[in-house]
Amino acid sequence: MSVTVRVPAKVNVQLAVGAARPDGFHELANVFLAVGLYDEVTATPSPDGLRITCDGPDAAQVPLDRTNLAARAALALAERYGRTPDVHLHITKDIPVAGGMAGGSADGAAALLACDALWGTGAGREELLDICAELGSDVPFSLVGGAALGTGRGEKLTELEVGGTFHWVFVTATRGLSTPAVFREFDRLAEGRDIPDPVASQPLLDALAEGDPDALAATVTNDLQPAALSLFPELTDTLAAGRAAGALAALVSGSGPTTAFLARDEQAAEKIAAELRPLATSRTARTAPGPVPGATVL
Repeated sequence: MSVTVRVPAKVNVQLAVGAARPDGFHELANVFLAVGLYDEVTATPSPDGLRITCDGPDAAQVPLDRTNLAARAALALAERYGRTPDVHLHITKDIPVAGGMAGGSADGAAALLACDALWGTGAGREELLDICAELGSDVPFSLVGGAALGTGRGEKLTELEVGGTFHWVFVTATRGLSTPAVFREFDRLAEGRDIPDPVASQPLLDALAEGDPDALAATVTNDLQPAALSLFPELTDTLAAGRAAGALAALVSGSGPTTAFLARDEQAAEKIAAELRPLATSRTARTAPGPVPGATVL
């Protein structure tokens, strides 16, 4: 018997970042949108204890030890239910690695749901979300999907209504960025400034609820973008090229370096992607709609 879970990537349509907290994290107002790029995690009983394997693009960059969030999810669930984590987790990777789209977090959420189903632990949604929050700031949203406002360090979710489908283009960069490094650069750039408390933008929430791409384009923001551009200046050219190709909005996705471009419709997204694929800073340019459901047993 095996269980396969499909889990989406995310884009942050708003990422408001507050000052660093005593625990080193930052307070956030983080508006997540799940988008149609997916990893799959398959859980199979393993006589040899916990094993992680991976295939797909960027698979060579995925750790196959217990630092992997999928492994940590299996260990956390097994510990709660007093069982040994005898499971082989195979990750089929399609979300960019170190790309600001929560690929590692997605794998953690998928592994948690897959192991819960495989082992019949019967953990409820709130318990699964609690474990997700222990694993990482973005993991709860990977489980929930759709659209949500994340507060605290991003793990406290309020689900949001979305009035339509938004069409995106995502350009994968030629190298990755470390999320902790981007936050350190944010702190460096913010030194000496008063940083306001992060608050969700009401016009942005209204644009999501109305399904209005023009209104959403006028309100998307990412407070980590200056830090990402400071560490990876070539992304400035990618953003400019996307706007020139007709994107309604161009921004760095999360901590980057994947760049996200909002298109008016599916046809416009395909045109923008075709124009961005040849860029020197682009490994791939792919289209994806959002919102889509979170982690789902197939």
